[in-house]
Amino acid sequence: MRFGIVFFPTVGPADKPAPQYFDECLRLVDLAEELGLDHVKIVEHYFFPYGGYSPDPVTFLAAAAGRTERIRLGTSATIPAFVHPVKLAGKLAMLDNISHGRLDAAFGRAFLPDEFEAFGISMDESKSRFAENVEAVKLLWSGEDVVWKGSFHSFGPVTLLPRTYQQPHPPVFVTTARSAESCAQAARDGHYLQTVPNVMSTEELQSRLAVYRSEWAASGRTPGTERIHLSYPCVVDPVAEKARAKGRFDHERNTDAISAAVASWADRKSADYPGYEKLAEIGRHPDFDRKLAEGKLLVGSPGEVRDQLARIAAWFGDDVTISLGVHSGHLSVEDAATTVRLMAEQVIPELSAADGPRQERTR
Repeated sequence: MRFGIVFFPTVGPADKPAPQYFDECLRLVDLAEELGLDHVKIVEHYFFPYGGYSPDPVTFLAAAAGRTERIRLGTSATIPAFVHPVKLAGKLAMLDNISHGRLDAAFGRAFLPDEFEAFGISMDESKSRFAENVEAVKLLWSGEDVVWKGSFHSFGPVTLLPRTYQQPHPPVFVTTARSAESCAQAARDGHYLQTVPNVMSTEELQSRLAVYRSEWAASGRTPGTERIHLSYPCVVDPVAEKARAKGRFDHERNTDAISAAVASWADRKSADYPGYEKLAEIGRHPDFDRKLAEGKLLVGSPGEVRDQLARIAAWFGDDVTISLGVHSGHLSVEDAATTVRLMAEQVIPELSAADGPRQERTR
């Protein structure tokens, strides 16, 4: 397993000023670099405390690039539907050069009705816009005198500058939630996979990953060269009871934030988002204890979190990469730093030592 951190703010001006939140996150980036973690990521959302402090992940990652030398920088994920592909390709290529080739480019479809309305885009075009714009970005990165005539954008001939630092282009990840077909298509397209175990059962995720790995091999790619990133909220404290108290508080605040953001699904439906109208029910029932028991949160003492991660490795494979959600903004930056330090110094080394030779995945 490899480990990094992901920032998903769920605070607004009433909770914490934006400059303070960004300063705290950049302190944690420094710590992650110092402690040898694999990556730092940040999301893209708008308007609500649910992610709204991060409307442009590239801006934050450029700041992170300027104060680090080694750690990978990941969008988690940028939304192609909300920007012209020439603009998106150029922004990401510039970040890849600023960071000397440390960009991991993850793309997502978005799922909040209010965001689509603000950009004047139909949610029923989500799948087709996503597929078209990702392919346009990749072509701009790798081609010259590019001509593109799509359903939503046409341009060319153009040659993007700067060219990407990584050749033929940065690693491309697709962020997906529940769809098995999205996992299969990502593998067929040669894209890496990024998902959140919190939104599905363990069995559903095992099935999705099995489909992804199978399609990856069936497409002629070497088994084991695929990359899978899983994101988990994470709170670690030397005292287990303190960790659980902090984790419960953070989970409840995060649930409040997403509940407000998805409320508009109560009177919406979209063919591209079957069943998403049920999201309006999020937050009606506290579920911290259930999610902790089901392995959807990483919360506890270092020893407890090691055990939780060993179970995750048995479920999904010890080759997955874990992105730790350590600072939504509700707990102190000192709490987040404690989590990062304990993970790097007490959890990850002992987990790696206990693994020994790689075991066959549990399906």
